[in-house]
Amino acid sequence: MKTDLTDTTASKINKALVKARRAIGTPAVGMVLTLVIVTDEENAYDALKAAGDASREHPSRTLVVIKRVSRSPRDRTQSRLDAEVRVGADAGTGETVVLRLHGEVVDHAQSVVLPLLLPDAPVVVWWPVHAPLDPANDPLGALAQRRVTDTYACEQPVKELAARADAYTPGDTDLSWTRITPWRSMLAAALDQVACEVQGVEVEGEEFNPSCELLAMWLADRLDVPVRRTRSAGPGLTAVRMDTDCGPIVLDRADGSLATLAIQGQPRRAVALKRRDTAELIAEELRRLDPDDTYASALRYGVERLKQGNGGDAPAKGERQAVPAPVESVAKGPAAEATAEAPVKRAAVK
Repeated sequence: MKTDLTDTTASKINKALVKARRAIGTPAVGMVLTLVIVTDEENAYDALKAAGDASREHPSRTLVVIKRVSRSPRDRTQSRLDAEVRVGADAGTGETVVLRLHGEVVDHAQSVVLPLLLPDAPVVVWWPVHAPLDPANDPLGALAQRRVTDTYACEQPVKELAARADAYTPGDTDLSWTRITPWRSMLAAALDQVACEVQGVEVEGEEFNPSCELLAMWLADRLDVPVRRTRSAGPGLTAVRMDTDCGPIVLDRADGSLATLAIQGQPRRAVALKRRDTAELIAEELRRLDPDDTYASALRYGVERLKQGNGGDAPAKGERQAVPAPVESVAKGPAAEATAEAPVKRAAVK
């Protein structure tokens, strides 16, 4: 069921939600959180579809905030709020309100969102694109327990990671970090199977892919060994190679779907390691609303090395030419130059 409201207010939107719930026979509110999506018209459809799919696992009230661009100085001085209320089959298992802000109200989106939040329920704010540099100090981000960004959608992802580290506040997270959860789980499980010392690590993946950089930071932070970042044609992360005193451990995923785990002295095995869509990533983030200390530690480690080092990437797989790395590449952070003096620790993730 859909209800369109033009030049409306938050009070009228709440009344429309109650009326719509009664019309479909579900007057009770059975949602567990409020998900606020801050986006533009171009990306609103994809973000709303991902949120709708994730609502099957996490029934929520989804508020989509779209800040419309005014075409003339006169329009910028005239405030207007248009809304589209969706319940029932049109909103997954929750409720959806699409808010289009015009004029001066664009700068006061929090005053529109606040009356629509579910009482006594957690709030998560997600910026699919164009996230603020300091999400916690954003007027909408200040309303939330969790703030989700995606550095993969930025023009300069590595610089964005540095900015995220400088402005990190407990509750911040990044979908680029969420993408490497299966990789982190698989690598930790592989290290549990051997009693060896890790002496060095190589992370291979696309250039300017923040997930590759975050995985390299995490490994360098957890294992305290030199980590080298190399480039490949992708898609995404393609391989991690860990050199140990018992032989190499290699997790290789060339096609973005099926990976091969090779451990010295054991048969090679195929493991499912497919690239996940946005709905799966958002669903994972909504499972936990507490601060992610592991993400914070890895993020800060990488930025420290980024500021100190001035090394470069290794050549791409299959392209063994020496290509200078861009100045902003985080790869130089965990590279051997930045970590050559680090002591070798036991092969166990802290």
